[in-house]
Amino acid sequence: MAMDNISKEIEAKFGNQLRTRVNGILIDGDRLLMVKHRMGNGRILWSVPGGGMHFGSTAAENLKREFMEETHLDIAVGDYLFVHEYLNPPLHAMEHFFAVKRINGNVKLGKDPELSGENQILLEISWKSIFDIQSIPDDSLHQIFWGIKSLSELGLWKGYFNFGNNSIK
Repeated sequence: MAMDNISKEIEAKFGNQLRTRVNGILIDGDRLLMVKHRMGNGRILWSVPGGGMHFGSTAAENLKREFMEETHLDIAVGDYLFVHEYLNPPLHAMEHFFAVKRINGNVKLGKDPELSGENQILLEISWKSIFDIQSIPDDSLHQIFWGIKSLSELGLWKGYFNFGNNSIK
C-alpha cells in the first residue's frame, strides 16, 4: 500500500530508531483523559497524552511539556507505573507511563510541534469512561487498554509489558 503524507512524515521523524516516550495517566473520577491520533493511511489511535523525550530533560519535565503541548494542562507527575515496549516497524518505542494530576488549566486540544501543520496527528481530546474505552476497536486503541476491566487497573500494573508485538521473534 502506498503511504500517505502523514505516514511518510511519521516514518521520517520517528521511524527506524528506538525512541523513549513518556505518557501520563490522568484519571478524573471515573474518566481517563485520552487523545485521538491520526496515524496515516486512514488509521487512528486512541491513547493518553505523551510523547518523545528531549535530551537533557528529565522524564517529569518531558511529560509536563507534552501535556501542555497536547492538552493545555499544567500537571504534577506522580508515581511511575510501568513501561510498555511498542514495536511495529518502522516504529519502536519504550513507553514509560506515569500517574499524573491536574494542577491548572482547561482541557483543550493542542498540536504536535514535531509535525508540520498539514500533517498534524492530534485530532480530538476526550474524557473516556471504561465503557467508552471498551467500545473502541482494538486496532484503534493503544495496546495497554485492550481488555481492561476498570481504570483502577492502570494504577496497579508494575513492570515491563509487551502485548504481543509480532515483530519480536
